[in-house]
Parts: sequence; structure tokens; C-alpha cells
Amino acid sequence: MVRCVSILGSTGSIGRQSLDIVDNLGISVAALTAGTSVERMEQQCREFRPQLAVMATREAAEQLQSAIGDLQTEIAWGEEGLIEDATMESADCVITAVVGMVGLKPTLAAIREKKRIALANKETLVCAGELVMAAAQEHGAEIIPVDSEHSAIFQCLMGSAGADIEKIHLTASGGPFRTWDRDAIAKATRAQALNHPNWSMGAKITIDSATLMNKGFEIVEAAHLFSVSADKIKVVIHRESILHSAIEYIDNSIIGEFSVPDMRMCVQYAVDYPDRMPSASDSLDLVKLGRLSFFAPDFDAFPLLSLSARAMKDGGASCAVMNAA
Repeated sequence: MVRCVSILGSTGSIGRQSLDIVDNLGISVAALTAGTSVERMEQQCREFRPQLAVMATREAAEQLQSAIGDLQTEIAWGEEGLIEDATMESADCVITAVVGMVGLKPTLAAIREKKRIALANKETLVCAGELVMAAAQEHGAEIIPVDSEHSAIFQCLMGSAGADIEKIHLTASGGPFRTWDRDAIAKATRAQALNHPNWSMGAKITIDSATLMNKGFEIVEAAHLFSVSADKIKVVIHRESILHSAIEYIDNSIIGEFSVPDMRMCVQYAVDYPDRMPSASDSLDLVKLGRLSFFAPDFDAFPLLSLSARAMKDGGASCAVMNAA
């Protein structure tokens, strides 16, 4: 099991859940990175006593320095600070939970240091998947996905070489507009889009989930992580978010991963792998659950869903351009 972590994006939703896991398992923290939330970072520094704390801006770093001057924690800021966080000698795992392409350079830096990468920053693979996976292979670094869908696929592939995959069933809750038609979605408000029925996430990923752009990004992510073509990845609307994804093998057997919708389980698996430890998450009661539902996505109501597969086929910088847009 991992003994010490660095966390990129510690004050966000995934970062805070990662710290729950760290605390539960008794893992030490080498470094934490935040945006500009000085108050929350101060709380985390006082609780976990990292060697390094990184803020997005010089101003925020100076404010944090004033707030925790009584601690031994070093303060850094900006991209250089992110890279320093990702390459801390004492950390054997880097949890990348920042949002956007800002996660790419520190992830590559961590790979060069042969760290385990617990990857929750999907834009890293959307924008530069070929580069990142090639670097991981060259340096012998592990990339363990933290997204619930990709964590599920990773687990379903245990004991398989992967060459016998017929298709990946990538599940999606459908978001808050899953029963809406295109005309209704066009009139949706920001508040309605942020009201996700199953998951508690940051605003950016919640909006992307409402449009199913996030699921499109996950097609690209899965293609790179598991070395399959986008044509082999089929999106299935699964309202309950209990089956997190499944693999269909060439013998028509389907193996899926079922659990309650709790990202802490995905973070813990990335830290525990290849072992498993008792979890603080709830167990899944299949009898109480009763039934599960599955539907084909509505590509007319959610035109962004097919965009990622098209960008993958176009190749080059198409996925990076899509991400920027």
C-alpha cells in the first residue's frame, strides 16, 4: 500500500475525499496544492502537516504564509509549485485532482520520477493521452484511474491481458437533464444544470455532466488508458449510478463493478492497489436496491456526446482543441 501521497487539488471535491481516505488509512501527506482557497488550505495544513503547500497565485501563497507561519510547511505557488508538489521525494503516489490542462505538466513530471499516479484529472489524457501513456511506459510509472467509470474498468480487467475485450460499456447517470429533450435543455438554467441527481462534484464537471460532455471526455480517457479504439466504447445511460462500467469480452461474458456512488472508494482503490482494505463507504444492499435500469443515450438531445469520438478519429490536436473549447 502507498505510504505517503502528494495531492494536486486538495481543496476541491476529489481532493477533500482523498484526504478522508488518507486519514482513514493512516497515510502521510508530503504536499498539498490548492487554487486560491487560503482558509481551507490552512485547515488542511494544520490537520495533515505537509512538507509543502502550493497555491495558484503569489498573493494567495503570501496570505497562506501569514496564516501558517507557525508551521514548518514550505510555501510555493504557480506551475513551478505544482511540479514541486508532484515530484516530492517522500511521496510514492501523486493524486492529481486539479481541474483542466494545468494537471498535464506536473503529471508528466511525476511520471518521470516513477511515481504512482492516481489520476482524477481527465484533461491530462484528453489533451495529451498518447504522450502521457508513452511516458508512463517509458519510465515504468503506474497510472491508476480515479474516475469511477475508469476505476471500474481497471478492476474488471484484473486477470485479463485486455486483448480479448469486445467492448467497454461506459455508464452515465444522464445528469439532471436525462429525460429532457433538446428544446427543453436549450432553456435550462445554470442552477438546474448544477443540480446533479447522483453525485456531489465541482461546478465544472457538474456542468459537463449535464451536457454529457464529461462522458465524451471519458471516452477519450478510456481509449488511452486501456488501449482500445473509441468504436469499442459504448455509452449506456444508467440512472442509478450503481454499475460504474463493465467489460464485455469476446466470449460475450460481461464483467461489471457495482458499488454505491462514492468517489472515496475509487481513491482508496488507487491507493490500496493491488490490495484491498476496509472502506469507510457504505456497502451495497442489492435486495434493498431492487432493480437497475439501462437506456441508450439520446444523441440528438446531447450532441456533445459524440464529439469526443469524432475528435479521436480526427487525431492530432483535435482533442486538445475540443477541451479548450
